[in-house]
Amino acid sequence: MNEWLEKTLKELNLVDTMDQPIGFTRLGYSVEELESIKAFKKVANELDLMVHSDQAGNTFARWEGATDFPVVMTGSHLDTVESGGGYDGVAGVLCALGAIKRLKEKGFQPKHPIEVVCFASEESARFGVSTIGSKSVAGILDKSVENVQDRHGVTIKEAIESTGLNWSNIEEAERPKNEIKSFVELHIEQGTQIEDHRAHFGIVRGVACPIRLKVKATGMAGHTGTTPMGKRKDALVALAPLITYVSQEAERLSAISSKPLVATVSTMEVKPNGMNVIPGYIELGIDIRSVDDSLKRQMADKIIQKCTILETKFNVTINIETLVDNPSILLDEKLTASVKAAGEQLGYISYEMDSGAGHDVMNMAAKWPSALIFIPCEEGISHHPKEHSTISDLQTGVDILTAVLQQEAGE
Repeated sequence: MNEWLEKTLKELNLVDTMDQPIGFTRLGYSVEELESIKAFKKVANELDLMVHSDQAGNTFARWEGATDFPVVMTGSHLDTVESGGGYDGVAGVLCALGAIKRLKEKGFQPKHPIEVVCFASEESARFGVSTIGSKSVAGILDKSVENVQDRHGVTIKEAIESTGLNWSNIEEAERPKNEIKSFVELHIEQGTQIEDHRAHFGIVRGVACPIRLKVKATGMAGHTGTTPMGKRKDALVALAPLITYVSQEAERLSAISSKPLVATVSTMEVKPNGMNVIPGYIELGIDIRSVDDSLKRQMADKIIQKCTILETKFNVTINIETLVDNPSILLDEKLTASVKAAGEQLGYISYEMDSGAGHDVMNMAAKWPSALIFIPCEEGISHHPKEHSTISDLQTGVDILTAVLQQEAGE
């Protein structure tokens, strides 16, 4: 199995070696993503699975069951961020195929059909819109995003249709509720909690969807050499304390709460942005995450209150826009407990945790019982060429998925 994992990992990543100094770039609905999906189809055919794709570009490798029971589904995605790693998404697809290989070698015959899914365009790297494929499967894609453009001016609709699909038919990708029994996704952690707690795998209770704020401060631009300090309306100076406040207040709230909270000032735009001009305008993007929605709202309210104080103190105008306010997703307790038990019965140590990053599973959980397994990635490095999970960790993933699929599909 180890040799097969190494070989197939490289095949799915379209490389001869995983040592890629500039990383991997397979943006959603790009030629590169399609080539990786083609490699997925090849491996699936070698495992005697039936392959088909839907109107959103999702690709499924199906192992027919002994009955027409609902499908047991597992998988992840093959697209990446720009210059990203070769394990984010790929690990889930690879381990799912590995579990099928293992079950076939054992002579297992599923009662429920099993499908390994490769979701299209999970990352938001190209359009700023994430998980397009899995949203389509769950029937929750907002079609108003069709005109959202990438940095080259290509819209989501144009990108999808460039692959031979028809945007007007994308609703046909939705699967009926009674067609799927459960969904289990495996993913690299993209953090260090598993390593820090000396566990072998993480079992995820919930996915922390964000509140995202855009904070705009308008002051007055002026000459840096002639405007007295006491007569300035410096927008950058006005919002500078907010950057530290967001970090420190999030740390304080997280320390006293039962669920963790993180908040980040992650984007900044300053105008006119000239060396000899006082900043007259600044725009900050703030990302707030927790599985506790009330805690996210508390943090957002504190930011709003802080801005009111800064607005008066520095004589500027501050406007706050809520870009995203999505409720966090709690995964199915029964299925999650079953997955946890399956891993522990194999002798692996589990760690219960929440996911601060979004994944395809959060869309599937809106309609079907769903669970999420994390395997370690070294030093928590992700979305970077140095992203790495060991073959041993991938083997752990195969072992756990094998047990879960045997249990779910054999009932």
